[in-house]
Amino acid sequence: MHSINSITANTQQFIDLEEKYGAHNYHPLPVVLNRGEGVFVWDVDGKRYYDFLSGYSAVNQGHCHPRIIEALTEQAKKLTLTSRAFHNNLLGEYEQYMSSYFGYDKVLPMNTGVEGGETAIKLARRWGYTIKGIEANQAKIVFAAGNFWGRTLAAISSSTDPSCYENFGPYMPGFELIAYNDLDALETALQDKNVAGFMFEPIQGEAGVVVPDEGYLTGVRNLCTQYKVLMIADEIQTGLARTGKMLACDHEDVRPDILILGKALSGGVLPVSAVLADNEIMMTIRPGEHGSTYGGNPLACAVAMVALQVIKDEHMMENAAEMGALLRSEIQALESPFIELVRGKGLLNAIVMKHPNPEAAWDLCLTLKENGLLAKPTHGDKIRFAPPLIINREQILDAVAIIGKSLATL
Repeated sequence: MHSINSITANTQQFIDLEEKYGAHNYHPLPVVLNRGEGVFVWDVDGKRYYDFLSGYSAVNQGHCHPRIIEALTEQAKKLTLTSRAFHNNLLGEYEQYMSSYFGYDKVLPMNTGVEGGETAIKLARRWGYTIKGIEANQAKIVFAAGNFWGRTLAAISSSTDPSCYENFGPYMPGFELIAYNDLDALETALQDKNVAGFMFEPIQGEAGVVVPDEGYLTGVRNLCTQYKVLMIADEIQTGLARTGKMLACDHEDVRPDILILGKALSGGVLPVSAVLADNEIMMTIRPGEHGSTYGGNPLACAVAMVALQVIKDEHMMENAAEMGALLRSEIQALESPFIELVRGKGLLNAIVMKHPNPEAAWDLCLTLKENGLLAKPTHGDKIRFAPPLIINREQILDAVAIIGKSLATL
């Protein structure tokens, strides 16, 4: 079998530098990228690849989208950061834009996705005490097993993945885990009067694009309403047109009480996240009780508005739905003995591998890289296929040909 991992000396020097001076907290594919445009990225040797990870869905709009880059550079020349000690001229405009775009009373701007998750939990706890009447320090947040929302101590305290939480304890109290896609388990958990919120992903991304049964989102909404518990949707990866709707919750027309967004909110040019909720929830937090130096900075505001606008202007929702259906059917048509399952919605997809070699998914990703397509395994036997939402039919067919050719080498 040919070497599935040919690395030039030029590429190796960059990898060696990281190895020597950087923490070893990632295990990337051996490719060093230095340019991106649209659905493509190029490495330091000038080789072009399809990007089928999209920065874990942060570059939904495509790499270096010209309108987003223009907004970034124009604002960067004027004002980048004031902190929230002062007002800036873009924050109010951005908050109005966001609130009306998603239909909530208020937005609380943060930077990273995990900060969005932390913010949502703080809001839910505060609401639990001041509105629901939970006794001091007794509030619980329920999470679904298999969740992934970041690497902070709170995020790992809600994780069921040993590589996330092992040897990082003690863990955050007041967190409870139930099975994903199980409404009975949810109802049992919500009967506890101390539960303030249920935080979940409408489709579990890091777990390998686990799509719940039809009706699950509706069931979650109904149970949360019935038991007066906040429905907290982590749409950081599933939101912003990725699944063929603006939000994955839109597939069942349900509205979460707290909506968390991040990743593609900036089109992948800087960290921007947001938490949306109505006044009853949002106004429980008063001045000095939550914030962030960079949260709501003018640069982020300018970028996010344009990043959201291009999603609508360029019909990325519709394209994601159409191209996602094409991608799944074309991969299925390969009839590879090594693919056990193809699943997903819109352009958030994964294949589950079937191969005696436990490293098969990693090996396939190395071969895909050699053949000009970048993807990354998750949880050993699954590979996400999530290209930017601007991909066209010809590019999908070309990419599937690469996938077919690469599978043949297994």
